[in-house]
Amino acid sequence: MQYTQLTQGQRYQIKALLDIGRNRTEIAHQLGVDKSTITREVYRNRGQRGYRPKQAHEKAVDRRKRKAGVHILLETWQLIDAKLQLDWSPEQISGWLKKEQLPAVSPEWIYQYVYADKRAGGTLHRHLRCQKKRRKRYGLYDRRGIIPAKRSIEVRPEAVKWRERLGDWESDTIIGKRHRGALVTLTERKSRFTLVRRVAQKSAELVTQAVIDSLSWVHHLKTITSDNGKEFAAHQRISSELLIDFYKDSR
Repeated sequence: MQYTQLTQGQRYQIKALLDIGRNRTEIAHQLGVDKSTITREVYRNRGQRGYRPKQAHEKAVDRRKRKAGVHILLETWQLIDAKLQLDWSPEQISGWLKKEQLPAVSPEWIYQYVYADKRAGGTLHRHLRCQKKRRKRYGLYDRRGIIPAKRSIEVRPEAVKWRERLGDWESDTIIGKRHRGALVTLTERKSRFTLVRRVAQKSAELVTQAVIDSLSWVHHLKTITSDNGKEFAAHQRISSELLIDFYKDSR
């Protein structure tokens, strides 16, 4: 069995699934990881108040820093700092380092560097693209009829299928125990970064708003795919609000 490093979004998903009574096998299946990954995550990163995703992520990051941080030289961080100030994204910087055959630093490590700088009073976080607020486009024109009522997964770009780029999302819903509430999950296909939002019930109105609220700050938005569930009936609104192509998987 292989242990998989989890993202912060996946840790929030674990917490949400634990709260609605899912066991570790079910959680592992939902996240697409081995059960041992969930068992080890909950055991190693829980605190006195139980498993809390923010604290769990901080523990995991600190552990990795102690283990591997000495291998990243000061000169490398200085290069990263300079690129950030030029408004390069952490993903771009990580790819550039790899292309130039320089010491590898993952996007997540660069984000943690930026957040640490912010806590220390620095300004690097202002260069992150997600800081730029998306302008809402209310009342500009009538969008009714512009977006087809339903676009099949069969006409979706091939790049989505092969996970060749960032920005292609999958949405799903998970019913709570005894049908009390639901979770709306959004997973970016290439990075597997996951967002989770709880809704009181699995209605189209609440699910639609949850998707919009979850993705409104995200920079990489190209497509979103869901199943044919009635909770995604208002996909036209999601498309127009987020300016994203919406596809339905009928399988």
